Amino acid sequence: MSVQNVNSDRALSRKQRLQEKQRRQLAVVDTVDKAEAKVRKAEVEVATAVAEAVQVFGGVQEASEGLDMPIQTVQRFLGMARDEAARAADVAEPAAEPVGGS
Repeated sequence: MSVQNVNSDRALSRKQRLQEKQRRQLAVVDTVDKAEAKVRKAEVEVATAVAEAVQVFGGVQEASEGLDMPIQTVQRFLGMARDEAARAADVAEPAAEPVGGS
């Protein structure tokens, strides 16, 4: 009978170890998800700033030189800024529709 109790304790211990391992894994995944969201937000902010720099400097080449950033990087951020503006417009558009109709 005591052998059965020992096996039962080990099984419970394994189960607890597995649960703890899963809890840690989920915590790490959650941390990574939050960090990725912060990175996406920061990239959008940089993209917006780069788009403004292109306007202020008068073009992609001039902004590239003024920001000391490769042209490809400036263009990538411009694409991100355009995508974000399009997303914002898509979200704002349905709210701008008249409520009563014609």
